[in-house]
Amino acid sequence: MAIDSVVVRQRVADLDAAVPFYEKLTGATASRFAFSGIALASVGPFLLFAGPDEAVQRVAGVAATLVVADLDLAVAEAGAAGAEVVVPVQPTPNGRRAVLRHPHGGVFEYVGP
Repeated sequence: MAIDSVVVRQRVADLDAAVPFYEKLTGATASRFAFSGIALASVGPFLLFAGPDEAVQRVAGVAATLVVADLDLAVAEAGAAGAEVVVPVQPTPNGRRAVLRHPHGGVFEYVGP
């Protein structure tokens, strides 16, 4: 399994106020979407998110998003190496995802085709 890129997650109080800073910082235009009651913006290597505490808590515990070329293979290999599948592979507005807890405690979202 190879990790193609890492997306840094950042909770913000006001998504509309935060997006211009990250667009200027990265030179990228934000792509906005909603998922499970949370407003999100993907800006370069950052995933900004905001929303009610109860909804945000579901994603706030994930350290980062790992982009992989083959999601099913990555989940299988990570599981074989001792990772626990917290959320199985499922579709999202931006592709497919799974959430895994690594053997040493870190929780990561894996995304890919």
